[in-house]
Amino acid sequence: MTQALLIIDVRKTIVEGRGPADRLPAIYEVFNATVGRLTDLKAKAKTAGIPVIIVQNDGPEGHRIAKGNRGSEVVDALAPTGDDILINKVDCDSFHGTDLFDRLTGLGVTHLTIGGCMTQYCVDTAVRRAITLGFDVTLIADGHCTGDTPTLTRPESIAHHNFILDGFTAGDHRTTVRPAGEIDFAA
Repeated sequence: MTQALLIIDVRKTIVEGRGPADRLPAIYEVFNATVGRLTDLKAKAKTAGIPVIIVQNDGPEGHRIAKGNRGSEVVDALAPTGDDILINKVDCDSFHGTDLFDRLTGLGVTHLTIGGCMTQYCVDTAVRRAITLGFDVTLIADGHCTGDTPTLTRPESIAHHNFILDGFTAGDHRTTVRPAGEIDFAA
């Protein structure tokens, strides 16, 4: 099994305005902790010789994450460096309209470890699409985040997606959900 670490849309302002003003400090606290775990996993992947792929959504003009807008860049700690692969996308789906699938198959990748933002959009879509394209997936349980929605708070959304995606299958391929501390690329 050849692995890759896929980090999706960890942008400087990705959770800005994604909840009531009184909840934003808690949302940013979780966001920063998530960035810390993803940064640690990125370092572990590089040490183990595992490819690191950074996906950046270039939202449409006028969108808060449109290319060139304040904070549209990947957070400094996770910005592509060295041999990291940068995939730019314009949709929720990291595979749609990009060369991500071709890059992964060219590297012989069969298993993706996925984390990033936003849980209910780009992370969920990437997990489901990867499985249906023939990859096995480890979703980093504490390595994806979002803001509040009118129906679910941030913790509820993360817990919901960890529950519904754990064991998600298509054919012989499945998703496993694990906390960052249990992920060992060298094993």
